Amino acid sequence: MRRREFIALTGAVAATWPLAAHAQQDGRMPRVAVLTPFADSDPETQSWLKTFVNEMQAVGWTDGRNVQIDVRWAGGEVGRIQKLAKELVDLQPEVVLAMTTPSVKALLRETHTIPIVFSLVTDPVAQGLVESSDRPGGNVTGFTIFEPEISGKLVQVLKEIAPETVRAAVIFNPETAPYYKLYMNAIKAAAASVAMKAFETPAQSRVEIEAAMSALAGEPPGGVIAMSDGFTVIHRDLIIALAARYRLPAAYPFRFFAADGGLISYGVDLKDMQRRAAAYVDRILKGAKPADLPVLLPTKFELVINLKTARALGRNIPASLLGRADELIE
Repeated sequence: MRRREFIALTGAVAATWPLAAHAQQDGRMPRVAVLTPFADSDPETQSWLKTFVNEMQAVGWTDGRNVQIDVRWAGGEVGRIQKLAKELVDLQPEVVLAMTTPSVKALLRETHTIPIVFSLVTDPVAQGLVESSDRPGGNVTGFTIFEPEISGKLVQVLKEIAPETVRAAVIFNPETAPYYKLYMNAIKAAAASVAMKAFETPAQSRVEIEAAMSALAGEPPGGVIAMSDGFTVIHRDLIIALAARYRLPAAYPFRFFAADGGLISYGVDLKDMQRRAAAYVDRILKGAKPADLPVLLPTKFELVINLKTARALGRNIPASLLGRADELIE
């Protein structure tokens, strides 16, 4: 075999080696990075990371033994995400798990070669993160939490639990939810079908959240919908407390809002999403390319009602809603 042919052949074989094997050839343990905008002091978001790490171990990757997992928490500070993305990219990991849209966008400003698996992202095609769901095309793929029906479901359950509601403030932060119009389109359409008006309520601080909910309380009968947004996750304690103070019916996008005292929630099982993300990270470490892994929709949803909160608000939960609930919190 000619030397030129041999070099070409060995190069082609090396290109097909699993990323983990390349790392081991370099004499280092393969690295998986995680970028999250949340705070490491939040037990809920810590549980998502733990779920991911445990699932990685279940498929053969143990942190500190045959893989190194580097995590960066932005602590709710949007301005820190870009700095942390650069830190992680400089480590040259084999793959990065990016939680939420801002994390993915920050990473894409730093690299178009390191594979990125996302979770907790809304419509990555509409946001330009991937070319298509079936064939992402670049270095990014993952799991989206958005389906228009989810937003419509929040309107529906709010109306069922508080039939008198004719106005709903939809709370979000435009910086952490740049996709908010996608949700608002679905929410407004669903609201119109049940004689309700839903309106945008952007907020970028705790002060703005309090001002918005105080104003809503002064114009009954109103309710609240918390958008699927890192900002509302981080400030859920305040939103839930204000809804209780002003006796506002409120619908939330994830189970832990109801578990923390919110009235009702409907949304994606986020821990299941981290488990599925770990499966994609595993496949990439073993040689798969993000461009060939389709973006997948959520498969598990949860309707949760906090009965203690309902009683405190004087709400009688319809039997039809109770019968559909996946969990009732006493």
